Amino acid sequence: MQAQVQASSIPDHSLLRSYCDAGAFADCYFIDVDEPIDMETFVTSFYTTRLFKLERLILKWAVAKPSIDDQARQVAAGDRDDFAAWTVEQRADDQLLMCDLSNRTRSWFMVGSIPGGTRLHFGSAVVPVRDPKSGRATLGGVFTALAWIPQNLFAAAA
Repeated sequence: MQAQVQASSIPDHSLLRSYCDAGAFADCYFIDVDEPIDMETFVTSFYTTRLFKLERLILKWAVAKPSIDDQARQVAAGDRDDFAAWTVEQRADDQLLMCDLSNRTRSWFMVGSIPGGTRLHFGSAVVPVRDPKSGRATLGGVFTALAWIPQNLFAAAA
């Protein structure tokens, strides 16, 4: 099996599905690996990568939310419900849905068995807000300003 990140539709049974159905921006990616990987290992590995450690450093200074690798392990193991600027919104044996401190974005992880290995899904959702002038749902200025960043940059970092 060649490990390559691929874009995917959001699975129907995903904890992220309700946000997609409600009109939030949502994305989903997966990678197939040729070994068994459980949810705890997947989430711990994701949150302790160099790229995410950089985000954690920014969060430490920008919003006074310091974090350490051990806290990531505790969240992944189900022994803790908060980490950096994130809290656990929902858990299942094969999934984890995290919510940021602004209640606007979600991060989602899912593991599943495939012949010869594991499929690792990950994705996110950005919840729209009401524009005070027009009353229409909008993703907001920050998300819109960052929309030029290629999605593949995020997928490649995972």
